[in-house]
Amino acid sequence: QVQLVESGGGTVQAGGSLRLSCGVSGGTFTTYAMGWFRQAPEKEREFVTAISWGGAATRYADSVKGRFTISRDNAKNTVYLQMNSLNTVDTAVYYCAAAQNGAILRETADRYDYWGQGTQVTVSS
Repeated sequence: QVQLVESGGGTVQAGGSLRLSCGVSGGTFTTYAMGWFRQAPEKEREFVTAISWGGAATRYADSVKGRFTISRDNAKNTVYLQMNSLNTVDTAVYYCAAAQNGAILRETADRYDYWGQGTQVTVSS
């Protein structure tokens, strides 16, 4: 059974930074593409960023380009999301997700096979 556990969420002032982590167990992490999604209250879940199995390829939503960075450590079965220059519109529950086809980066939630429980990020003005 594949399990994903996010951590690192919290409350930060606008302009600040947070780093989210997502640890994966029970599967073959090195073969998965990993993604981060977020869902704000009363909004649909939206794609944030994704990284290929080896880390060579990444993709970002336009809204986070230049501010967020995804990375992974395959030795630790962990993917990270470094978030800088946060603003109030970034407030959401952030979810990490794993896709079994590690070479292709997907932006739609239904293309991911495993999900974490989410971690709350709140940016105050």
